[in-house]
Amino acid sequence: MAGAWFFHSFYLAPAHFLYLNILVMALTTKLEAVNTMLGVVGESPVNSIITSPGNSLPVSVVTALNVLDEVSREIQSEGWHYNTEHEYPLVRTAENKINLPNNTLKVDTEVNKYTDIDVVQRGTKLYDRKNHRYTFTSDLDVSITFELEFEELPQQFRTYIITRSSRKFANRYLGAQEIEGFTLRDEIIAKALAVDSDSENADRTIFDNYDVKRVLDR
Repeated sequence: MAGAWFFHSFYLAPAHFLYLNILVMALTTKLEAVNTMLGVVGESPVNSIITSPGNSLPVSVVTALNVLDEVSREIQSEGWHYNTEHEYPLVRTAENKINLPNNTLKVDTEVNKYTDIDVVQRGTKLYDRKNHRYTFTSDLDVSITFELEFEELPQQFRTYIITRSSRKFANRYLGAQEIEGFTLRDEIIAKALAVDSDSENADRTIFDNYDVKRVLDR
């Protein structure tokens, strides 16, 4: 499998050669991601990560999937250009409550636009800390960060997630400090590529910084 191959090449070639191969490949699937993680600890690849009646997944595969989902959520929670939307409309229910999308990771309002509320996420509902209530007097426009499925992520973030997941999986599954240290160096490179890619797509300027905007709006 392609996903398994590029990580095996990590042990055979310098890091820059590894990432050159990653960049020219097709988007990595979740199955390839799991097989990459299995390959790091010397486990054989699998043909499916979907359970079916009478066909349970090996413990190593279940562990790899759990680590992959955990790391994906952890990285996405930081809030990136690709999974964050600004001025996202949230509409009240008939009870004047606001329900959040199930894949919401974090949400906030513009401080200068909504001075009479202080919103936080509580489960899948929006709560007003300032007024101690779940009800709102108007619909809101918010900045919201979503957790996306692995197949929806940009390739650079798939690579970053796979790399960090492989390190954590190796440590959790084998307690292999040597492998963990080796993949940590790879993780640093993967994160740098992901951050660069996200910044390029964001097309940010100094005027996108909130503190700068606040000074200019005075």
